[in-house]
Amino acid sequence: MPSESHTQPPAQAPRPLLRSLLFMPGNRTADWLPKAVAVGTDAVILDLEDAVPESARASAVKQVHQALARQADTQEGPALFVRINPLDNWTAADTLHNICVPGLSGIVLPKVTGPDDVRFADRLLAWCEREQGLYRGHFALVPLLESAQALHDAHGCAAAADRVAYLGAVTGAGGDVERAVGYRWSPEGSETHALRARVLLDVRAARTPHPVTGLWTRIGDLDGLRAFAEQNRALGYSGMMAIHPSHVPVLNEVFTPGDAELDRAARLIATIEEAQATGTGAVTFEGEMVDEAMAATARALLERRP
Repeated sequence: MPSESHTQPPAQAPRPLLRSLLFMPGNRTADWLPKAVAVGTDAVILDLEDAVPESARASAVKQVHQALARQADTQEGPALFVRINPLDNWTAADTLHNICVPGLSGIVLPKVTGPDDVRFADRLLAWCEREQGLYRGHFALVPLLESAQALHDAHGCAAAADRVAYLGAVTGAGGDVERAVGYRWSPEGSETHALRARVLLDVRAARTPHPVTGLWTRIGDLDGLRAFAEQNRALGYSGMMAIHPSHVPVLNEVFTPGDAELDRAARLIATIEEAQATGTGAVTFEGEMVDEAMAATARALLERRP
């Protein structure tokens, strides 16, 4: 294996904000990826884990590899991530090695139990980057906190490697997280609100650039999806994972600042700067007392405009 002392290329550019990350079975990549592109998802997660039966794994890996090769050639369309199987055997490690090619934006790592899992994946990805002649950190890492231990140490998982991105609490109905925590899922999300908020604070403290959450499993309930997405944006999340193409436009809209929101931010900044020019630090703006802290928040919002 390559030596850890090997000189690394320069660090990577900032990770792009992703409002929507759409899961897609790896064995349906050839048929479904064009549909994902058509709905405007920011990222596609090509799934080689739970969504793919064992008998279809070889075909799935082949289709995923072909999609990544096309992505490397064209540099167009959504970012492509791959959810691999847990890195607890040689087969999983070999799959990781095979798909770590230039067209890959990142790896989604399932069944994370704690920071050691993240550090191990980080080392493997670094070796793959050197082999491919890519800078260290080219591949993002998205650990899925699907155990009580990992959720309890969300900060440790987020801080375990610089490449960790798009991390948050994924609290869908059923599945690993519900079983691990023991909550009873409801559309209102009251039973997971505190969990999503605490994990968000943990990963923000670890400087995860763009925390994302999820999931909404009711395919036809777009009103429920919108309410859940708005709740998550209000908490401070930047985007959500999705399981169906019809969910993508809703997520993109919710996690994109609207015209009225952007206009207000611009007016607020102008008001603050005008006051500062006359030596005033705080000023009344549309019935509220505002100062430079609010202006900084408004500037950050304007950076997210489409």
